[in-house]
Amino acid sequence: MRASKNSLSPTIQMRGSGFTLIELMVTIAVLAIIVSIAAPNISTQLANQRVKSTTTTLENALKEARAESLIRRQEIEVSIDDDDYKIEIEDNSSTSIASYTYNTKSVIDGDDVEFKPNKTADEEMLTICDSNTNASPRQVKVSKLGQVSVSIGGSC
Repeated sequence: MRASKNSLSPTIQMRGSGFTLIELMVTIAVLAIIVSIAAPNISTQLANQRVKSTTTTLENALKEARAESLIRRQEIEVSIDDDDYKIEIEDNSSTSIASYTYNTKSVIDGDDVEFKPNKTADEEMLTICDSNTNASPRQVKVSKLGQVSVSIGGSC
């Protein structure tokens, strides 16, 4: 004959249900160890994503400036404002054409780039870094022919 759960004494019912304090403490300790191992990797991944995003923003701004120079048949300048975290595209009379913002934890190292209507540009190498030094920097190169290319590397 089977004894139903309801016919067992309350003391026996309490012993079989739930977790002990020791089991909960061990589980929390294991989770804490896993999180402490994963946290630095997540931080580096976020920093790499910021660098990648800023690089894409800069690349798009440079390509837009090159196109505007050809369309308007005038010199177009791309300048980087590190204080306001902005990339400005201006014509030769300093009229703003477009403005892009980038992440405040990113740093763009390099000079302004000027695109000319004869399909040339100032040759320039711009390096994008992050405040997290573990992030991989990226470089954006503008050739004399105005071609924009991106590569991983550089030093901050």
